[in-house]
Amino acid sequence: AKRVASYIVMIFVATSLTYFLASAFMSPRSNYESRTPRPPQESIEASLDATNLNDKTPILQRYQRWLGGIVTRWDWGQTPTGVSVNEEMSSRIGASVELMSLATIISIVVGVSLGVYTAQRQYQWQDRFLGGMASLFMVIPTVVLAILIVFAAIEINQAAGSRLFYVTGLSSYEGGNPLMTFLDFLQHILLPTVVLTIISSVGYHLGQRTYLLDEMHADYVRTARAKGLTKKQAIRKHALRASLIPTAVSVAFSIAGIFTGAVMTEKIFAIHGLGEYFINCINNNNIHGAVAVAAFSGACTLVGALLAVGALWAGVNTIVEGWLAKSIKFTTAFIGTGDVLSLAPFLVLAAILLAAASSAFSLSKYTWV
Repeated sequence: AKRVASYIVMIFVATSLTYFLASAFMSPRSNYESRTPRPPQESIEASLDATNLNDKTPILQRYQRWLGGIVTRWDWGQTPTGVSVNEEMSSRIGASVELMSLATIISIVVGVSLGVYTAQRQYQWQDRFLGGMASLFMVIPTVVLAILIVFAAIEINQAAGSRLFYVTGLSSYEGGNPLMTFLDFLQHILLPTVVLTIISSVGYHLGQRTYLLDEMHADYVRTARAKGLTKKQAIRKHALRASLIPTAVSVAFSIAGIFTGAVMTEKIFAIHGLGEYFINCINNNNIHGAVAVAAFSGACTLVGALLAVGALWAGVNTIVEGWLAKSIKFTTAFIGTGDVLSLAPFLVLAAILLAAASSAFSLSKYTWV
């Protein structure tokens, strides 16, 4: 309870500071004064007063009015054009969840699995090759990678003579066939998911490799080997469990990214998510919108922190101890190797993330009240 209370205070202080900084650096008045023809001064003042954005009103008075609207009506204010910030954010949260949830799940499973695989083959050609690829993708900017994938998709479309991949938006089908709706969604989501998966899985890969290597050379693992356990048994029963704890912390904090979106990817693929909305708020002097996004991002991050220090740590231990061995046995029947020890616990975490994403998407269809 004390931790939750301290986090709430942190969010309040950070959000308040963001409001004062945004009010100091953004000028909604310039949106009206730059119009051609320029509106009458009385009209400008009336519009700014109506949206609580008039810089001639004392900042503390505007802050009090804005904060009162949040506390009493959960109203995060209006844009300079008079549109409700709640309405704009509700649809964009859903778009970010659609974009990020699948990419987050895949990147966790792929990245951690590669980390375990390469750690067990330290300095072998598999480790060097996958490590080199990870280093390459780490230094490639997201914008460059996304543009390269877009160009490749366009070439594939031209070679196939039909549009197999869409490079903008999340949907274009307007019919009522559920199957066609799903296929249309897959055609739109595939390219941005590939971009986000590559970028995100690199961090999980390198991080999990480092964590597992540290544990594999620990004294207690060597002791377990000396007592007769095989290398894979020692990894599964001892090293893997400990190495998953810091990874689980990273997974918990990645939940914030599901709801706050990816700025550059959303811009390139013309997906109207929360990341793109934040940039638009800054460009359009939308003080209330920018503060609302910052507050929402902070809340998601702190929720991830709570999960990291509590439920996820206990959950990883329970998963590894309970049914990891059965899951690996089932998986190896198809893959033919025991090097996917990390799949089982992270599939459970993926299910948790997917459930959270589905709930948020359902709620985001409605206007905040």
